[in-house]
Amino acid sequence: MIMSNNYKISPSDLTFLYDGCKHCFVNKVKHGIAQPSIPLPGVFSTIAALQKEYFSDKRTEVFCPELPPGTVIYGEKWVQSKPISFEGMESTCYIKGRFDIVIQFDDRTYAVVDFKTANPNEEKSAMYGRQLHSYTYALENPEVGALSLAPISTLGLLYFMPDTCSLVSGERIRQILEGNLQWVEIERNDDEFLKFLRDVVVLLDGEIPPPDPVNCDWCRYRKLIGEIE
Repeated sequence: MIMSNNYKISPSDLTFLYDGCKHCFVNKVKHGIAQPSIPLPGVFSTIAALQKEYFSDKRTEVFCPELPPGTVIYGEKWVQSKPISFEGMESTCYIKGRFDIVIQFDDRTYAVVDFKTANPNEEKSAMYGRQLHSYTYALENPEVGALSLAPISTLGLLYFMPDTCSLVSGERIRQILEGNLQWVEIERNDDEFLKFLRDVVVLLDGEIPPPDPVNCDWCRYRKLIGEIE
């Protein structure tokens, strides 16, 4: 008999971890056994922190004219959804995570935006779209006491990849990396996202998938040390 669970889903786990290794994904969400933490290279964390600080209170006309007029009102806020149930299933899940920024448009709707230091491509954007849908669902269907914003009209990614380098002389020599900001809008599809979440809960309710040492570095290491066959 399958016991019902209320799984905590981190939006970030629905990207590389979910696509990379279902065994490690289930181990983390269901059993609390995470892969060893590998911090992002410091430069990426620094860029992200500087962007979030710089864009605070900025108007969209300044940094992304493709967007409707509006102002960045939140950066790095935690969200948590109420439990999400699925027809014919006992187990539920809820979303808990932290977004990059939220914009409030002048028409009183909102945009959820993530920064990415990378060149955009369709596959990555679709994967990151799961994160944006997660934040959106949590903001529009919040747990009691959690941040609540609605309606959210826009989801998207702001990509930055330096392509030029220059120096500025002064009391101290400063190096400047420059590159284009590229806006990629993610089409919102709540039905498809909830169907995806249902598949995630089905996976979590089932038997743990076998390790994948061919495609997963952590499973490969565990096999080399004899922890798994």
